Formats: sequence, structure tokens, C-alpha cells
Amino acid sequence: MIISRTPFRISFAGGGSDLPSFYHRTTGAVLSTSIDKYMYIAIHPFFDQKKIQLKYSKTELVDCIDDIHHPIFREVLKMYQLSGVDLNSIADIPSGTGLGSSSAFTVGLLNAVRAYLGKATSGEKLGQLACDVEIHKVGSPIGKQDQYAAACGGLNFISFYGDETVNVEKIIMDPGKKKELEDNLLMVFVGGEHSANAILKSQSAAISDVRKFETQKEMFVIASL
Repeated sequence: MIISRTPFRISFAGGGSDLPSFYHRTTGAVLSTSIDKYMYIAIHPFFDQKKIQLKYSKTELVDCIDDIHHPIFREVLKMYQLSGVDLNSIADIPSGTGLGSSSAFTVGLLNAVRAYLGKATSGEKLGQLACDVEIHKVGSPIGKQDQYAAACGGLNFISFYGDETVNVEKIIMDPGKKKELEDNLLMVFVGGEHSANAILKSQSAAISDVRKFETQKEMFVIASL
């Protein structure tokens, strides 16, 4: 059995500039950090090598990849033509809480599947693959920050360019300042869930408005300071 552990993230500034509707016009960037809450993906051979078993909020037992209902499971397994496996996901935090759970799931799944196949993968490569799965294969109207934040971990300044390249710059802090920052951060679960896809689709459309685009640019400047 192989188990991957992928962190969730919080974003301090720049969110929205990772959408193609923004970074195709000017460079985008976010300042974000991973946190000590995780998505776990376990993979091991299934007893029936002709079937695939998936366990998440639902359980699926299918004969072929195309029968899989969960879009990310389906597209990742299709990428590697992998069957005869049992895949399970467990999370420390519910989905829909704004901590990048979907991308943490995708990154963790890719990492587990590639490890199962004997493929070593860098964090930035996992981020790139996760973006391809979520944005191009599944068709989610989302940006790129969550995938790279989950794949690379830590405190990062992540830049997004019009040619679709992404640069992840690690923020190296004085240990005392880092502890001071950690001691002054508090995150509280107040209940409720939301659809990131719906919010980001609306945000992407809004960027076409000149005033909102300029506001987004100001957020980029804040992230860059």
C-alpha cells in the first residue's frame, strides 16, 4: 500500500490573479502557505484485478475507467490506464471550506498513482500535472495557485505568466519572525460550505470589467510587497 499526504493551503494575497483571464493580460502572483491539515490518498492492488474500487464520500466499484463517476479519479486513472486498484481518500477538513481541498486531492492522487507505478515526481511537476487534470481534462473554471501550493508546500510566492509557466519561490524567513507569524495566525471553522468553481467562474468573468481588473492588479501588488 502507498499513502500520500498532501497539505491544504491558505492564501494571504493575490487570489484571482492565478486565473487565465488575468495572467493572460499581465503577470499574476499569490502569497500562500500550506497548513498542517491534510488530504490522504491510499492506493493498493484490488482483489479483482479486472475492477476498480474507489472510496471517498461515496463508494464506486466499476469494471472500466470510463464508468467512474468521480471526474478527477476518472481522468487520472485514464492518464495512466491503471485498473485493478483500490483507492481511498480521507481528509482532515471537509470539502468546500476554501482551503484548496480539490487540488490537494488531485495532487495527492497523482503523487500516489505515480509512486505506485514507480515514477518519482517533483513538486512543481505535480502542480503542473494537477492543473492539466483539473483545468483541461475536467474543465473546472479555476486558477493554478491551489495545485502548486499543495504540491510544493511551505510559504511561497507563486507567479503566473501568460505563456502558462509558473514559478514557485520559497519564502525564507528568520526563525523568530516565522514563529511570531505562526503565533499570530488563527483559523476558525464557522460552518458552511461553498462551491469554489461557481465563485471562480464569476470572478473570471468579472475581470473583463476594467475597474475590477485594476482592483485585481492592486491585489497583485500587495502580494508582491
